[in-house]
Parts: sequence; C-alpha cells; structure tokens
Amino acid sequence: MIAPDLIAAHGLSSDEYDRILQLIGREPSLTELGIFSAMWNEHCSYKSSKKWLRTLPTTGPRVIQGPGENAGVVDIGDGMVVVFKMESHNHPSFIEPYQGAATGVGGILRDVFTMGARPVAALNALRFGAPDHPKTRHLVAGVVSGIGGYGNSFGVPTVGGEVNFHSGYDGNILVNAFAAGIAPAEGIFYSKASGVGLPVVYLGSKTGRDGIHGASMASAEFDDASHEKRPTVQVGDPFSEKLLLEACLELMETGAVVAIQDMGAAGLTCSAVEMGAKGDLGIELDLDQVPCREDGMSAYEMMLSESQERMLMVLRPDLQAAAEAVFRKWGLDFAVVGKTTDDLRFRVLHDGRVEADLPIKDLGDEAPEYDRPHSPAIAPTSMGETPSEPDSYDDVLVRILGSPDMCSRRWVWEQYDHLIQGNTVIRPGGDAAVVRVDGNGKGLAFSLDVTPRYCAANPFEGGKQAVAECWRNLTAAGAQPLAVTDNLNFGNPERPEIMGQLVGAIRGIGVACGALAFPVVSGNVSLYNETNGTAIPPTPTIGGVGLLPDIEAAVTIGFKAEDEAILLVGAPARWGTHLGRSVYLREILGSDDGPPPPVDLDHERRVGDLVRGMIRAGLVAACHDLSDGGLAVALAEMAMASGIGATIDLPAGGSPLATLFGEDQGRYLLTVTTDNVSALLKRAEIVGVTAQRIGGTGGTELKLGDIAAISVANLRQSHESWFPAFMSAGAG
Repeated sequence: MIAPDLIAAHGLSSDEYDRILQLIGREPSLTELGIFSAMWNEHCSYKSSKKWLRTLPTTGPRVIQGPGENAGVVDIGDGMVVVFKMESHNHPSFIEPYQGAATGVGGILRDVFTMGARPVAALNALRFGAPDHPKTRHLVAGVVSGIGGYGNSFGVPTVGGEVNFHSGYDGNILVNAFAAGIAPAEGIFYSKASGVGLPVVYLGSKTGRDGIHGASMASAEFDDASHEKRPTVQVGDPFSEKLLLEACLELMETGAVVAIQDMGAAGLTCSAVEMGAKGDLGIELDLDQVPCREDGMSAYEMMLSESQERMLMVLRPDLQAAAEAVFRKWGLDFAVVGKTTDDLRFRVLHDGRVEADLPIKDLGDEAPEYDRPHSPAIAPTSMGETPSEPDSYDDVLVRILGSPDMCSRRWVWEQYDHLIQGNTVIRPGGDAAVVRVDGNGKGLAFSLDVTPRYCAANPFEGGKQAVAECWRNLTAAGAQPLAVTDNLNFGNPERPEIMGQLVGAIRGIGVACGALAFPVVSGNVSLYNETNGTAIPPTPTIGGVGLLPDIEAAVTIGFKAEDEAILLVGAPARWGTHLGRSVYLREILGSDDGPPPPVDLDHERRVGDLVRGMIRAGLVAACHDLSDGGLAVALAEMAMASGIGATIDLPAGGSPLATLFGEDQGRYLLTVTTDNVSALLKRAEIVGVTAQRIGGTGGTELKLGDIAAISVANLRQSHESWFPAFMSAGAG
C-alpha cells in the first residue's frame, strides 16, 4: 500500500496519484511511483507553464529545430548551424555550490553535443543574495570555481554572462548555464527513436547514487532543512565529459546512431521514455546490464540516478560492433541495456523481475497540465517625489561604478578560460561576446540579459525589456540577432501572484520576440525558487545568439582613438528622461520607486537596424547600448575600456539627473571619425531615428558638461576594486 506521505515525498498530489491509478488500473510499484514522480514533476513536465509557453513564437526562416529537443538549431548559412540552449541548476548550486554549478555546465554542454554539435561557447547568468548575507561569499566562490573548474577542464571558452546581487536571492541563488555549438546542417541528431527490436545502448560513465531525485528537488521549495538534500546533488567529471564528446562525435560519423538522448534530469527514466514515446515505440530495459559504480543498487535508484556524463542511444544493429569499438577506444562504458518494442510499453527488468510496466506515451502525454490561477501584478504608473539634484555628480558616478551590481566582473571571468579553442574575438566585459566560426569568416555573438527590478515592478514590460536588451547587445557588436533561449526563474506557481509574474513575463517575451523577429528555440522553466515562502524576484533570463557575416566588422565598446565624435542614437530630445526603477534610485537613494522604462519595440527595431547597418558599413569605431545606469555609466564604461577620456556637452536647461542616469530604452552610443559624422546623421534622418553629436573623445578625464570631471583612472579604480575586496575579505 502506497501511503500518502510517500506520495507527497515524491512530489505528487493526491489528485495526481489518483490519475496514475486510473491510467495503469492498479497500485504502482515503488519503482513505478518514482518513474511517475520523475516524469510528472515541474522540472520535467512543465505542468504549470506549458499553456503559456505554447504562446511564444518559435519558428522563423532560419529555425531548423525549435523547443522540444535537447537544444534549438538555427541555420547560419554555408551548410552550418548553431545549436544552443540555457538551463538552470539553481537548487543544487545553493546546496553544494561547486558541484551544483559544475554539473550545470556539464549538463548544458551535453544538451549541445547530443545534437551533433561541437561546443564553442559557454555563458552563465548568476544571481546571489545580498553581499552582507553570511552565505553569499561562500556561494560566489563555490559557483565561480565550479563553472571554471568544469568548463576549463572540458575545453570550452566561457565568454560572457551576468553576475548580480540582491537580498531576494538570499535563500535561493540562480545559476543559469548557456552553451552553444556548431555543426554541419546535415549532421544534426535527434532523440526520436525508430525501428523495432533495435538495441538501446548506455554510453559514458557508470551510474551511482548521486543525483537521485534531483529533478524532483528542483521542483520543490527550500526550507530550513534544505542542507539535508545534499545527496541529491550530482558529482561531475569534466575529463570524462570531454571523452564522451569526442566519442559521440566520432560515433555519429559512422552512421550508427538512430536516436540519442542525454541522461540529464531524471536520468535513465526520462531519456528512455522520451526516445521511445517520440517514436511511438515501447522501450524495454534490463537494469542488470547497466554499468554501476556502487554495489547493490536497486531498480528505483538506477532509474532515478542523475549521475553525470551519460548518454542513451538507439543504434543500428549492423553497426553495433563498430560503435562499441569507438567507445572502448575512448575508455568509456558501452552496454546494451534494452531494446525498442512495438507495444508502447515502458518495461523495466531487474534481477529477473519486472520492476515497472507502464504505458510509455502516458508518462509524457498524460502528465498534468494546469491552468493555475494568476493575479496580474499591480504595476506602478508613476514615481513619487522627483529626486533632487545630487551634491556631486562625480561622487554619484564613482559610487555607482563601484557598487556590487555595477562593478567590474573581472574577478569572475578571469577564472574562466575564455580564449581556449582560439576563436574568441570579443572577450567578456562588453555588450556581447563574439566567437569566430572556423573556416568561413563569420562570427557568432552571444548575450544573456534580464533586469529583475523591472520585472518585479511590471512583469510584462520586464519581459519585453529583457528581450530588447539582449537584441541591442547583439546589435551593438554588429550582429544580426537570430534567436533566443530562455530560462524562466520564478517562485511557487501555486501562489496566484507568482503565477501572475510568470504569465506576464511570458506575454512580454512573446510580444518582443515576435516584433523583433527573434524566435524562442529552446529553454527551461525553473519554478519553486523560494525559501520558507519568500520567492526570488521574477528573473526571466534571455540568452540571444546573433550572426556576423564578416567577423572583421565586429565592434567593441571601448573608445578607439582621440578626437572622434560621440553620437547618441535613438534617444529623446533631452537624451534621458526615465528614472523609475533606475540604478541611480537604488544605489544612491535606496529606492525601488516608480515603473520600469517602457519598451517601444518598433523604435527598438528601427534604431537597431540603423546602428547595425552603420557598423557593417565600416562607419563605426565603437558602440555601446545604454542600459543599467543610463548615459553616464555607458560613457564611463567606454572610457574605462580604452583608457581614453571624453568631453560631453550637456543639453541646456532642465535637470541633468535624468539626462545622465535615466534608463530610457532603445539607445546606443557610437564613436565615429569626424569625417563620418554627417553621413551617419543623414542616414538616421532618412529612417526617422534621432541621432545627436554629444561630444568627443580625448584626454584622461570624463567631462560631463560643467557638472562633473573625473579621471578615467579614478573611475577604473572604483570599478575594479569592489569584487576583489569583497572576496578577499573572507580569505582569513
């Protein structure tokens, strides 16, 4: 008899358990209960979000594979594709930061090379609690070390991402891992099995007890006893993963692979069920054949283990021997653990007993789908009292640049090997990272973006803005934005206010992706990110990929020379107007007042297309989009990246506060030679985009009208100091 507490321990509601009884007509065995738990948890089934994810635009002229596979696939021309995805490893990283983050990197890399692509870039979006929280420094050190330890050892460049701090993540950090790879268009592999009686083959590392119930843990809230979940965190081995990559890519060239699936969330259960169900086939597994690194493992443990560096394949029988030879050469396990069948059953055998015999399609197709109640957030429509002018603009800019959220992340990215493979063209620290596509002169640009303080105030506008900022960052490097992957991080969807955040953000993302021709081709939903009923800020991270037809046309944010003109493109007459939810309010006044800046998607597209065209025409020396901190911060970042100062002539009249620190959207800063100024202004006038010459480069100071003059050296000192000082403070 399955007791109610055992059902609850498996993350199933009483209604869901009743549904299981109806589907199979009897009480499940313990192994079967575990299988249903794995397949029906939030992390694997998307039962709270499926209804809304279906509304996202997922197709386009370059999209070869959208959501539903291990990763999305997009055409980049010349017979090549880019394969990419982003996923969360939030809960494991909070419990055990090094292994949680490391295995997050390993898992996303497998999603990419499972499709037949060689990984060429990794990025990550990290969010930690307040710097003064007692666990924050420990978590930062462990997560960064785990990402570097795995990615550096595997041999993929970690080229960009985000790191932010907020007290809302004190009890539940976020680790979102992104990876991209390149493959020939004719060499993509999918997870849909075909053919009856074909061998199902286990490949890679041995199975252990690490990671059992990992997917279920990712679908539950934390509480004060969350440290007890440490055994559900997997342990990674990047060197084994490197061998697995090479073996898989070599095997794929033999023509032996019919279907392939990474053993990620829910391990052997999810991979086997998905391969069979997608092909309208049954799967029979004999667990006696599964390579194990621990003695006495039960069927339940083997089916739910999330041990790393493992794959499941369906192979052509006539090439089985050749396939085995490849894996033996690389020193990896190769074991035939089952076969495909024509009876649509998922059958698991162990020690001569049938441990599970379930309808394979129902494990996925009959997973619950909820239209949960959702209450839209009441978005503020205006700010309170208009902030007064600061006493010193110099001090304000220095304070902002040295704050935890706005300081340099050099301490982080210098621990990552961002140059391995030799194709990194634009390194971390700018708007977008860029890597070279070997052999054809093209480049790929990558960016991860979201502004949670905007999403908290207005999830719809925040979702739009995350997409728009990602689109701008790719454009600012000279790339044509192709497609996105998303990682939707929210609290408990059973609370209507949290579900309202999720729905609002997805709607905003969908509208923006549609308007910008920026389809969603893969992604991940991470819910129940909360501890003791306190949810994280809504954080729908967007990962974008863009294409540069000519890598030589890529530009960076740093000023390139003295005596060049600085142009502000896409801004209102007074350059900046919107202080609501700004960095200035938060860092200087300690306020989260007002609405987020509105996003005009038609404006975004017109301005971005203009800027990209000017970059590709070779008219632009440097480019930077305006986002956190507004104009003053963007100018400072361009100056610090180059060591060259600038003089800005502020508009006459009115308050310079919003001009310098407003966070209006759809704006770019460009530097150009004086010979090109007229041509650029004329281009902007023709397409109806505002463009103004606001100053020039030169000297060693950033001069903002007559209200601020700060040496670039002092800006750098403030910008570069906080992170090393914070991390070294715990060294004793």
